Amino acid sequence: MDQALATPPTTQLTSQLTTQQTKDRGIDSGWEARLALRLARRGEDTRLMRADRHGPLTVQRPFYPEGGALAHVYLLHPPGGLVSGDRLEISATLEPGSAALITTPGAGRAYGARQRNPEQHQHITLAVAEGACLEWFPMENIVYRGAQLHARTEIQLGTGARFAGWEINCLGLPASNAPFDCGAVQQRLQLRCGERLVFVDQLRLAAPSPLQSHAAGLNGCSVSGLLLAGPFAASADADHLIEQMRGELPTEAPVVLTRIEDFLVARYLGDSAFDARQLFVQLWAQLRPPLMSRPACAPRIWAT
Repeated sequence: MDQALATPPTTQLTSQLTTQQTKDRGIDSGWEARLALRLARRGEDTRLMRADRHGPLTVQRPFYPEGGALAHVYLLHPPGGLVSGDRLEISATLEPGSAALITTPGAGRAYGARQRNPEQHQHITLAVAEGACLEWFPMENIVYRGAQLHARTEIQLGTGARFAGWEINCLGLPASNAPFDCGAVQQRLQLRCGERLVFVDQLRLAAPSPLQSHAAGLNGCSVSGLLLAGPFAASADADHLIEQMRGELPTEAPVVLTRIEDFLVARYLGDSAFDARQLFVQLWAQLRPPLMSRPACAPRIWAT
């Protein structure tokens, strides 16, 4: 059968539109995508009150597998990644007493950059008001060889607010013989409780760099991950939980658990985004009951 006839018409149309969109953007252009979410408590339920969007960034309707008090929200970015000149801005505001778990259906990507207008920007702002709870669990970010990624995540917690979230980053595709041997990454995550800066984590790397192989850096690994959760009611509660988690982790698991003030911090350093995510899900299942006062309930999309 002729290949063109064997291809469904809708697939042909999608391919044609994608090609035309790529041409329309031009060599120096970039997409600006913005999504601003606002969730609020209404009675005993959390509702998505607003989802202001611009460009190729959207959100599915909330799901409630745990009941109406906590919304599961899936962020969608149809292009699937950032190319040169792209700017992606996501903000989520949780009003007092609301609760949400926000995730993505697939990995984020920063593709190899052009020589002109090379930078790719991603800015995430999470504001969790008094007594609200946010769980922020995007899938991993894959940074391709030659990318020029600038990523920033800012978390603001009000009085009595609780947060759990992770970031997993893959530099290059070593299994496909495409290591991150050229390009640059600038990443920063910061968390504030009120006006007080509690936690800052940042990476500045221009490949090839000694940081990639040095024992005090990435130690030759391509995947790094950070899980941050808190604040717990008391430092002693976090310390007890950390000891419990350490006892249940596999002996060879490349994860380190520490505490910063009343926050639990887990770090992964290895070569598998899948393993990083599975370990973080295991830790989340243990920390969620004492922190969020509810058992773990994985988003349905994680199983697909």
